[in-house]
Amino acid sequence: MEYIFITVAVLVASFLFASHFRRKFSNLPPTLFPTLPVIGHLHLLKKPLYKTFAKFSAKHGPILLIRFGSRRVLLVSSPSAAEECFTKNDVVFANRPRFLAGKILGDNYTSIGWAPYGDHWRNLRRISSIEIFSSHRLNDFHDIRADEGILLIRKLISEGSSPVNFKALLNEMTLNVMMRMISGKRYFGGDMMEEGKRFQEIVKETVLLADTSNLGDHLPILRWFGLKGSEEKMVVLQKKRDAFFQELIDQHRKVDGVELENNKKTKNTTIQVLLQLQKTDPEYYTDEVIRGFVLNLLTAGTDTSGTTMEWALSLLLNHPHVLKKAQKEIDSHVGENRLVDESDMISLPYIRCILNETLRMYPPLPLLVPHESSDDCVVGGYHIPRGTTLLVNQWAMHHDPDLWSDPESFKPERFEGLEGTKDGFSFMPFGSGRRSCPGEGLAMRVVGLTLGLLIQCFDLERIGEEMVDMSQGPGLTMPKAQPLVAMCRPRPMTHYLIALHM
Repeated sequence: MEYIFITVAVLVASFLFASHFRRKFSNLPPTLFPTLPVIGHLHLLKKPLYKTFAKFSAKHGPILLIRFGSRRVLLVSSPSAAEECFTKNDVVFANRPRFLAGKILGDNYTSIGWAPYGDHWRNLRRISSIEIFSSHRLNDFHDIRADEGILLIRKLISEGSSPVNFKALLNEMTLNVMMRMISGKRYFGGDMMEEGKRFQEIVKETVLLADTSNLGDHLPILRWFGLKGSEEKMVVLQKKRDAFFQELIDQHRKVDGVELENNKKTKNTTIQVLLQLQKTDPEYYTDEVIRGFVLNLLTAGTDTSGTTMEWALSLLLNHPHVLKKAQKEIDSHVGENRLVDESDMISLPYIRCILNETLRMYPPLPLLVPHESSDDCVVGGYHIPRGTTLLVNQWAMHHDPDLWSDPESFKPERFEGLEGTKDGFSFMPFGSGRRSCPGEGLAMRVVGLTLGLLIQCFDLERIGEEMVDMSQGPGLTMPKAQPLVAMCRPRPMTHYLIALHM
């Protein structure tokens, strides 16, 4: 027994010694010592990962090469390193790692979020840029967003003096906006509540399962021993998702056929656009491609926007002086005779500051969606081998005291003078480069208008004296651990403003 122990100890020591010198002579980035055989650094990972990674970077540097089992991972947490990845090496890092979620939930890596960089991905990106997220298309859907904003205000008024669950309300509103754009349907506030709740559960499961911390992605050996819990859950979830969206496609195809026979002009919804493309090239634009496209759009657009608004309102409740300042700005610019509109946002810089500060403190994706290098490259003077997963810890950059004064404090004024939602590479809540989020324009319109209407029309108050709990929950995005519940009292002119839109 003693002999076996000595042998194992010698083998482990030899492995660590060889790894150290191989790294030194290969000019690889610094790593965490020791790198254990088989598991690498997995034993050091604790959730939430973005906070654990921030501690690693604070101690060992902003460019680290760590191991998730058999997978090399480049962990970046500085603006200069992120800039190198998304400018000089943008094409190299335009791939996605082949995680289990991409195989099962991404239709074998064919959906826009998981597809490798190439002709198929470029075509999907072109469709999204032209047919979904172009300024022209976003303007076409302006009335939907404005209408849902007004309906939200009416619903809040109807709640009277009862506490409001903002998480549920904001998620329902964003789902209505997205579904009306995509299929012309409104799920909440009408006769389709059950379908809406069904989809909400799908989004919730997707966010929880599509996580970069699935052990099976990094230790394939686990699957040999039958540890397939996550995989089985993903397969079940994907069947639910396929069934839900196939129903939408079939319903739309049937309705479009009837309307065309009657020579009626059909609504130019997203599904209709994709079905028209299917007629021109049915072999490429299959129902599977359409399902994946619409599903990515909905999943990404509903959860992140609703969560961002919930964080923003939570911050305003904990900082009532900021709410009063925002109300004063709206009253001064918009007045008391009409509701805020999207066109007002350019003249409401403090509202934009509030939104940017919320995105800084609570980014929708604290670790940007993972990338993977398709070739060898150099970052920060270090050699990065082909096939390395890239994780950019934007949460760490957003909370870096060397980049932001008093980063843990809510100070919207720090963004005065910033016109957009990007400040170099120290603040890029929607990512950067070729694979940045294509829905930034839509998200900012939905979130900006909704916050503007809520701030204009209501005095928000905490239920008790206690501050709103700002702890974060689990998942791919950064949800609140405790849903926001607060009081919402109409301001004096709110009833008059809503009456104008009856």
